[in-house]
Amino acid sequence: MDKVIKTKADCEEVLAAVEKLMDLNPDVGTPEADQLELLTLLIQDYESREYEFIPPDPVEAIKFRMEQQKLAPRDLVPYLGSRSKVSEILSKKRPLTLSMIRALHTGLGIPAKVLVVDQSDVEDVQIEWRRFPIKEMSNRGWIVQPIDNRLTSIANVLREFFAAAGPLEAEAILYRKSGHIRCARSMDDYALAAWSARILAKAFKEPLSVEYEPNTVNLDFMRQVAQISSSDNGPLEVRDFLRSHGIVLAVERHLPRTYLDGAAFIVRDNRPVIGLTLRHDRIDNFWFSLMHELAHVCLHYYEEEFNYFYDDLDIETGDDPREKEADQLASEALIPAEAWERSAARHSRIPEAAELLANQLGIHPAIVAGRMRYESKSYRLLNNLMGHREVQKLFPEVKWR
Repeated sequence: MDKVIKTKADCEEVLAAVEKLMDLNPDVGTPEADQLELLTLLIQDYESREYEFIPPDPVEAIKFRMEQQKLAPRDLVPYLGSRSKVSEILSKKRPLTLSMIRALHTGLGIPAKVLVVDQSDVEDVQIEWRRFPIKEMSNRGWIVQPIDNRLTSIANVLREFFAAAGPLEAEAILYRKSGHIRCARSMDDYALAAWSARILAKAFKEPLSVEYEPNTVNLDFMRQVAQISSSDNGPLEVRDFLRSHGIVLAVERHLPRTYLDGAAFIVRDNRPVIGLTLRHDRIDNFWFSLMHELAHVCLHYYEEEFNYFYDDLDIETGDDPREKEADQLASEALIPAEAWERSAARHSRIPEAAELLANQLGIHPAIVAGRMRYESKSYRLLNNLMGHREVQKLFPEVKWR
């Protein structure tokens, strides 16, 4: 039979012919050997059309490569990030991220198609694509591709939108994996995931000239950052300063029902990314929000269970130790406790007290005025020093209205 196999009966007939030829054990180059090769190709073609190829399980593929190269679990840390992540991956408690897949493919030569098997199917089951704020995202210019109401069209466009965010996985945020959220109100997880992807896409749009060195962010570093606030263009200057140390600051207006002031992400080669919303357009709010997220980088950079922090700073920390630590470090970096205790600003409510302490510390008076308002719980105090509507205008690339 020298024609394409179309049925199971045809295949069985060809298999019988192959068995007879194999029994003859023909020499290479003989008509029988050529016939055997042809029939084998016909069978392979039929089987590829009739039977779905089921790729090996990604974890089993990793274990197979470990056995081949005599690797211990600790040898996977450079590819997966930490010993706890290695353990969770090998026990199938944690999915592979895109950055892990790239590292395993590049470093260990495991085919990427094996590592990403069934990922799109999983996403389709877990993610309700229509729940994303698509109209708002389009109005802001986050989505520029044409999109219709078909689920496939929506899913394809949003997959491309999330792809620009690099290693962020939409379901990681939607299902609260590897993250920490400070908020007393119920956030819209789909809006939060979209905002996060937008921040990370902006962060990764241009390569950094330097890599982040662990432990760069400490109290002294944060106090250097605080002194940049004394400049009228401080928010722009601090963005450049952080970038020169391998930290990205991205600003983007919050989406409805996210109640968000800022976020800190530890992503892609452990690069810190800070996102701010400027939903309260005041100078003091900008600097405290920035310091709070830098505090997360300082304090929680090595915490293996968290890759991102989201913060609604309108609420108190409650019993959350991480948020208490971050608030305390941010406050100390902006206004050292010792300086605050000695200052007239601790008891006075006059602008001169705020300006005097600000000059002594080399920071913007709005920061001291904000502390005075917070301590006295009087949020109408010192309005003229707060820098209302002075920050958003420095970022005209953001569609604020």
